[in-house]
Parts: sequence; C-alpha cells; structure tokens
Amino acid sequence: MTEALLGFGAMFVLMALRIPIAFSMGIVGIVGIGLMRSWNAALSSTATEILDIAKYTLSVVPLFVLMGNFVTRAGMSRELYRAAYSFIGHRRGGLAMSTILACAGFGAICGSSIATTATMARVAMPEMRRFNYRDSFATGAIAAGGTLGILIPPSVIMVIYGIMTEQSIGALFAAGIVPGILATALYMLTAHLVVRRDPALGPPGARTPWPERLKALRDIRSVVALFVLVLGGLYGGWFTPTEAAGIGASGGFLIALARRELDMASLVHVLTDSARTTAMLFTIVIGASLFANFVNFTTLPSDLREFVLQFGLNPILVVVAICVIYVVLGTAMEELSMILLTVPVFFPLIQALGFDGVWFGILVVCVVEIGMISPPVGMNVFVLRSVLPDVPTGAIWMGVTPFLMADIVRLALLVAFPAIALWLPQLLSL
Repeated sequence: MTEALLGFGAMFVLMALRIPIAFSMGIVGIVGIGLMRSWNAALSSTATEILDIAKYTLSVVPLFVLMGNFVTRAGMSRELYRAAYSFIGHRRGGLAMSTILACAGFGAICGSSIATTATMARVAMPEMRRFNYRDSFATGAIAAGGTLGILIPPSVIMVIYGIMTEQSIGALFAAGIVPGILATALYMLTAHLVVRRDPALGPPGARTPWPERLKALRDIRSVVALFVLVLGGLYGGWFTPTEAAGIGASGGFLIALARRELDMASLVHVLTDSARTTAMLFTIVIGASLFANFVNFTTLPSDLREFVLQFGLNPILVVVAICVIYVVLGTAMEELSMILLTVPVFFPLIQALGFDGVWFGILVVCVVEIGMISPPVGMNVFVLRSVLPDVPTGAIWMGVTPFLMADIVRLALLVAFPAIALWLPQLLSL
C-alpha cells in the first residue's frame, strides 16, 4: 500500500506542476511498474494499453461522440427548448424549468454534459434575458441541466465505466433512465422553489396558444424517433451497444443532412471535433490504465478491502464514505480522470461488500455530476463562462448552489433505495 500512496502523491505533484493529468498518470504508472517489476514490463504494459484502445468495444465511444456532434449541428436543441417552453414557459421560473427539461431531452441524444451545457446556453440564455431573468439563476439552471447529459443514456461515461468493470452497458443505460427522470424532476422543483421565494429571479414568459404547442410537439418527432431507435433497438436485442452507437451516429447525420444543416465545411468541422474529443478521451484512458496497472501491482485494492472489512462497518456507511470522497475529489479533478483513477480501487471493495456493480456505476455518475457544478473545478461552470463571458463566475456559482442541494438529495435517495436504479434493468432482464 505504501508504494501506491507514494504513486498518488507523485501524480498530484506532477499535476501541481501543470503537467496534463493523462500524462501525469501515465508517467507515474510507467515509472512505478518499472521500479517494482522491470523496465521491460513497463514498456510492454504501455504498448499493450495503447493497442487495447483499438479493441471493438471501445469503438462505441467515438460513435456516440459523433452522434452528439451531429444532433447538435442539426439544431435539435432549439426544437426541444421550444416544445418545453410552449407548455411551461408562461409560469414563474418556467423558462428555467423549460431549459432543464430541454437539457434532459438533448442529453438523451447527445451523451455529453459539456456539449449539452454549451448548446443550451446559446439557445436558452437569450430568451431568459429577454424576460429579465437574473443571470445567476439562469446560468445555474443551464449548468445543472447540462449535467443530465452523462446520466440519461446514451452516456460516454457509462460506456467507459462498463468497459472498465465488465458491467453490461445496456444495463447501465437502463439503470440511468429512472435516476435521470428523478434528477430532472428535482431540478425543476428546485427552480420552482427558488422562484417562489424570490419571484423577481424568474418572471413568467408569454403564454403559447395550443396550436403552436401541438406544432412544437410535432417538431420534436425526429428527436424522439432517434432516441427510440437507439435505445429501443439496444433493449430489444436488435443491436449491440456499438451497433446502436453506429446507427445513432448515422441517424444524426441523416437528420442534419435532411435539414440542410450540413455542407462540406460543417461536415469537416464535425468530424474534426469528434476526432479531437475522442483523442483526448483515449489519451486519458491510456494514462489511467497505466496508473491502474501500477496500483494493481501494489495490491492496494485488496489491502483496502481487508482494511475496511476488519472493522465490520455497515456496508452502507462504506458507500457513503466513498461518495464523500468522490464529491471532494470532484471539486479538484476532471471527471473522467477521477473515474478512471478511482474505480479500479473502489470497485473491488464494492464487490466484496456484496453491492451491485450497475448500481455503483449510477452512483459514480451522480457524484461526477455534482463535481461538474462544484467549485473550484466545475467543468460546466467554466464552459458557461466561455460561452457567456459577460456573466461573472461568482454569479454562476451562486446560481448552481440550490441545484447542488438537489443533487445531494438525489444521491441520498439512490444510496438508501437502490431499486430506483435497478428496477428497470431487472424488469428488462438485463
């Protein structure tokens, strides 16, 4: 265990020296294996991890990234927001609630929290400003709603967790649906309570006539069709996860093409952006895998398991402690790196305590969502800051605070009642 703790310390030192976290993890992993085993073993492990990126199961990642970029280009976010706004925009705080609902819908076909946040900021913020919404409240709703992109399937984070832990990706996707609905409802309830306390934060928008509401519903048919095609085919046994991702990417391409939102320049931009995002993700995966190999050589997972079990603690208390650790790490680390770094340590302990791996995966995604809007390194907040440079960072932090409280409530419910996440996978026999 001493070697592992020294490795973690060395990695944090490298990060403090502003070396990218992927390279920090990779350097410590290679040097650690080299010192503990041999330099030939370290080089062989590095080559193996790089080659493993080419395996078939990981091809689901770039395909879902490509699908998200195509649906963003197709302008589906505007239609989702318009449909949500037409039904609840005329209520106090209705535009914020519409934004959260649209984020949930967009996350269901995008799979990226950062993309959902950036897209909905451009779509919803001008409208909320037109009706004199306070910037803090408006950006808080967007940042919180954006986190739904990695919980409501398809989710790149769930795919990577499933590959790391050998859990069914289909079961993880199914397990994310009910918690995703719960998160959306809690965020909307939070927005309602915030405006009820201070009505000036979110004045009501204009009421939409019923003919326009029905037209708005018709406009989101392609969004619903793509979601049903991808997940329906996956759960119906027609597609594997990788095939579902490929069909989703093809569907997004055809929709964008049919709407004349794609020309050669925009197609090249979508493909380049997808390749850049995939390269970034895979670089982090390689670095984390090298570090995880080093940690496994140190026997830290088994030592941690024996250390915890000897005290005879209530297993739920151990899960709560792990969640607290994740929340703390999320305030200082990038989310994907945090998962890749900690899951190899915590997952064997969770298995030893008899907990379901799919349920733990949903908990991990939920605490990652909290990290995405927690200071000082909340990625969604910094995305908003780049899209809306005129909004002070402090105002955004102030706006997301009530939604953070809603996240804590949701996490507590998932820990106390695992059936919230496991009911649907069990119903579908996944």
